[in-house]
Amino acid sequence: MGKTKDLSLMTLEELWQLFPIILTEHQERWEEWYIEEVSLLKEKLPMELVDRISHIGSTAISGIWAKPTIDILVEITKTASFAELKPIIECCGYRCMAETEQRTDFNKGYTPNGFAERVFHLHLRQTGDNDELYFRDYLNSNPAAAKEYEHLKLRLWKLYEHDRDAYTLHKSDFVKSCTEMGKQLFNNKYGTKY
Repeated sequence: MGKTKDLSLMTLEELWQLFPIILTEHQERWEEWYIEEVSLLKEKLPMELVDRISHIGSTAISGIWAKPTIDILVEITKTASFAELKPIIECCGYRCMAETEQRTDFNKGYTPNGFAERVFHLHLRQTGDNDELYFRDYLNSNPAAAKEYEHLKLRLWKLYEHDRDAYTLHKSDFVKSCTEMGKQLFNNKYGTKY
């Protein structure tokens, strides 16, 4: 048996082949996995620097098909820095996927042999950079919109199974529209950006 290639050495195309888009029916265990993972994060993170931890993404929307990836949004205080929290998050088994001055994204459960049983994306942001909360709440309060989103994802799934960028791009107008409606409906429930 040959040696598996390290993820950091793989091209984007190789990564997309190893980690295709997979959709599955909604699973009650996703909420349990989120709660267990947040418990671990709360043990390790300096919670005085964290304003809010939230379950976002399709696994946080009741009853719809989703990628079985638990998305976690961690909003940090203005006094916290991404640099000081990054090594702590990495010690919890996460790998940094993308980094800018405004955001740092991590994943967990990506192995050289494919997905682990539990897969997480952690989005580290400043408090208020949280449009995903409005999208989540809007779809959870509007089952017809949630089903429309599910149908859109199911249509795109096989077309872009090995192209995450295209899959995300083709959902973006729907996501933006629902996010704006959520902001109007929930009237700045989660505070303003920065």
